[in-house]
Amino acid sequence: MFEVKKQEKIKNKEYNSEMEELRRDLARLQRKARELDIPILVIFEGMNAVGKGAVINEILLSLDPKFYIIYSNNSETEEDMFRPFFWKFWMNLPKKGEIGIFDRSWYYSLAKNVYNKEITKEEYERRYQEIVDTEKFLKDNGMIIVKFFLYISKKEQKKRFEKLEDNISTSWRVTKEDWNSHKNFERISDIYEDILDKTNSEFHSWDLVCSENLKNAKLEVFEKLVYDLGEKLQEKNASKPVELENPKKAYDLDLVDLNQDVSKDYYEKKLKKYQKKLLELEHEIYTKRIPVILAYEGWDAGGKGGNIKRVVERLDPRGYDVIPISAPNDLEKKYNYLWRFWNCIPKGGHIAVFDRTWYGRVLVERVEGFCLEADWKRAYREINLTEKQWVDDGVLLLKFWIQIDKDEQLKRFKEREEKEYKRWKITDEDWRNREKWDDYKVAVEEMLARTDTEYAPWHVIEGNSKWFARLKVLETVVETIEERLAKK
Repeated sequence: MFEVKKQEKIKNKEYNSEMEELRRDLARLQRKARELDIPILVIFEGMNAVGKGAVINEILLSLDPKFYIIYSNNSETEEDMFRPFFWKFWMNLPKKGEIGIFDRSWYYSLAKNVYNKEITKEEYERRYQEIVDTEKFLKDNGMIIVKFFLYISKKEQKKRFEKLEDNISTSWRVTKEDWNSHKNFERISDIYEDILDKTNSEFHSWDLVCSENLKNAKLEVFEKLVYDLGEKLQEKNASKPVELENPKKAYDLDLVDLNQDVSKDYYEKKLKKYQKKLLELEHEIYTKRIPVILAYEGWDAGGKGGNIKRVVERLDPRGYDVIPISAPNDLEKKYNYLWRFWNCIPKGGHIAVFDRTWYGRVLVERVEGFCLEADWKRAYREINLTEKQWVDDGVLLLKFWIQIDKDEQLKRFKEREEKEYKRWKITDEDWRNREKWDDYKVAVEEMLARTDTEYAPWHVIEGNSKWFARLKVLETVVETIEERLAKK
């Protein structure tokens, strides 16, 4: 149980004087964060009737409303239920230079899961570790996170419920669930104490605030927030070097047998068979609410587009989305580099096909120098952790690398230049990328070695023959979905 100490009520004059200065300080820090393009996330947790709303409202009155967002995690929509656990939080993260305030966050969702006995001990341990990893990931990518937990005594909670019920304009705010939580006050308190203990990391510690007296609580939150933001905004943003261990296995693209081929008759027969089967499976994954991601990477002119076309050609268009990925736009640049991919995570029963993916961080951004060395080195772990979250939350993830050799690429480039209806496919950038073939090859091999995991393995597709590549991808997709359905 949280220890509730008796607080001496602060005098109005003293409170107003101190708060006036703190409000100015907070407004100044908001402007500084905007100048530095730093996103800030402030998390408020606590049991019912602790006064989170009153404290948050006091904070908002000090901020420029153009540059903050509020997210209240008080209920779960059907849309939330059909997505991975962290999806709704990623969708509400602040942009660079913005302050985001979470009125309850992933901690409340986890506590509710435990309270309702919806998860096993193993799932609980996995989830709180995911929270720690996610917060570290956000911090490493430039976000400041401040976490507050407000608490009161059981006696004070009852007093506040009764006061709300006595007022006709506020009585609606007290529900049967509130009184049930009051009845189980000690159990809920114990659940939160354990979660806070396990997530009080060296990167993001908890600020515990007793809110028996709301004015005292507001003042304490302001003091801690101003101090924490002041300290963290002073920290230098120099990226720390990242040391990578040798991967468990190396990968050599030169060992891929690119002589694989099939006849036209065989191709057409098998293509029809696999497409028909995939259409049947699309219906089954919808009824069982399995989200599927097909992630395509490969060399320029490797045949990704044609491959994707054959995969979705006979599917019900209401059940899938093809998501072409290019350089991030101005809005996407305002968020963490994985935000735009979380934004496209399919809901249960749907298929998302990514034509290029989050692996751009360790491929084009690495080779072209669009991010720091520490950023792309750190990304291997970040991507692996993200993919594991998706898979552990039910996503069926298939990753394809379409491999062709340098001579085949040249042949296809020239064909695109010579045929008018294909000319739009070839650009100066394609030719520039070709000049860096060796650099990209090193990056691809390291990507395959470091992100080929048991839960999200890479499928390297021999792509010199487009027919063979299309059939192999379709066969892999069909067999993997069938295996998943057999386990349901």
